[in-house]
Amino acid sequence: MDVRQLRHFVAVAETLHFGRAAERLGMTQPPLSQSIMNLERELGAPLFVRSKRSVRLSALGEQWLPDVLDALAAVDELPTTARRLRDGHTGVLSLSFVSTADYSVLPDLVSRYAQTFPGVEIRLVEATSDVQIPALVGGERHAGIIIPPHDRALPEPLAYRQLVSEPLVAAAPATWVEDGRLPVLDGVLPPDALLGAPLILFPRAVAPAFHDLVTGYFSAQGQPARIVQEAIQMQTIISLVSAGLGVALVPASLRNLARAGVGYIDLAAPPILETGLAWRRDDETPTLRGLLGLVGARD
Repeated sequence: MDVRQLRHFVAVAETLHFGRAAERLGMTQPPLSQSIMNLERELGAPLFVRSKRSVRLSALGEQWLPDVLDALAAVDELPTTARRLRDGHTGVLSLSFVSTADYSVLPDLVSRYAQTFPGVEIRLVEATSDVQIPALVGGERHAGIIIPPHDRALPEPLAYRQLVSEPLVAAAPATWVEDGRLPVLDGVLPPDALLGAPLILFPRAVAPAFHDLVTGYFSAQGQPARIVQEAIQMQTIISLVSAGLGVALVPASLRNLARAGVGYIDLAAPPILETGLAWRRDDETPTLRGLLGLVGARD
């Protein structure tokens, strides 16, 4: 059967008259009658009970009609659906992100995208940059919010745009400030205040750019960082700080992560952390193009 036959069936079912149905369809009655008979032959049962004076739906025809109407409505909607898919107003956007972005660019970006493209399903996956980059290269995600290498050197298939640049601040046990273990001056830690302090940090293997930024801050003061704990989730790092195990250098936006027993302190001459969006240059997925337009990104 084909869509044309289904439309023939509906026309006859709604008029219960082959002549009027043929007129509605803009065709003559004989080919309409033949079309219905072919459909009935394919189904193996009559759709209409015919007499010389009347036509009525058979039990099968009466029960099948709602399903046929639904199917035709779906067919009629296909061109609109195709246009919405083409223009990125429906479909799926797969977006990965580093945990630090959850407190800075991610909420606003996702909110603006959802408001602009309410028909798109947004699939979010949290992952470190070292996991995201090969996934993007392999086409497993449409885009990723990453911390780029210090020289922004990404694999050739990927394009990149900076989204935010923010200073690092010290996250420290609140008691360390109260008992003077950290010499805060006018709300700021001087450059050498953290020298020798136990540090909690991302492992370099999973966040080399962030790791090097933090350890480079200590090296600039003439002493290597004393790393006592490592964790790959920013929430875990802050929990370890809350437990009094050490201090951490975190993006200023982490102030939004309030945790009992943790204080956030500005650094003098702080290191600056960059976060941005990466995607495959050759990915023409309409939902991705909508995201890139939203952030003003160009290949």
